[in-house]
Amino acid sequence: MSVVPYKEQNASKKEQVAQMFDNVSPKYDFLNHLLSGGIDILWRKKAVKLLRKAQPKTILDIATGTGDFAIEALALKPEKIVGVDISEGMLSFGREKMKKLGVESIIELQKGDSERLNFEDNTFDAVIVSFGVRNFEHLEKGLTDMCRVMKKDGTCIVLEFSKPSAFPFKQLYNFYFKYILPVVGKIVSKDTSAYTYLHDSVQAFPDGNDFIQVFERAGFNRTQCLPLTFGISTIYIGRK
Repeated sequence: MSVVPYKEQNASKKEQVAQMFDNVSPKYDFLNHLLSGGIDILWRKKAVKLLRKAQPKTILDIATGTGDFAIEALALKPEKIVGVDISEGMLSFGREKMKKLGVESIIELQKGDSERLNFEDNTFDAVIVSFGVRNFEHLEKGLTDMCRVMKKDGTCIVLEFSKPSAFPFKQLYNFYFKYILPVVGKIVSKDTSAYTYLHDSVQAFPDGNDFIQVFERAGFNRTQCLPLTFGISTIYIGRK
């Protein structure tokens, strides 16, 4: 059984995730940076640097949220970035950010299902996603569609939470993630379930080599797995 935000509901995981992000969207960016101590910004910068050699001109940002990863990818000087997300609440905040930055002509944010992308095969030079694949209802299906819309020799970058394994960081991290983070998240976002779901979904997610196996079954090759910050998160690289 998949991990869902609102266990008392009968709605699908996809529907619940969309509802959750609509609920937390007003405080999402603030909480992201607060709860990670700002290190999520550094993780995204590192992930984007890994694409610099490929020099992608067209980039698809999956589960774009409010567009932070898309904005970071501007450093690559692409011609077009398309961000897709199932939460209209998140996208509305993202579109305001693009207007303020004056980049709405380069970054286009669209509502869409990341597991059924509304793009032709072999459309994008690169596909990127930060902290989004964990929320897919069907992980392999979503990854397969990401591979489909990426051009041959294109690069996919997945940045996702993972589980530290070294003592004592593992124990400290688990305590923070299970007991501190959900309480702060609940107080600030007013959503009683969103940040408990965050812990549960990370615990259930197949990280490291387990993710690489799913990644490769979805069609990606020459895969790499790069743990960050004692294994709190991981960058996965795949090519087509």
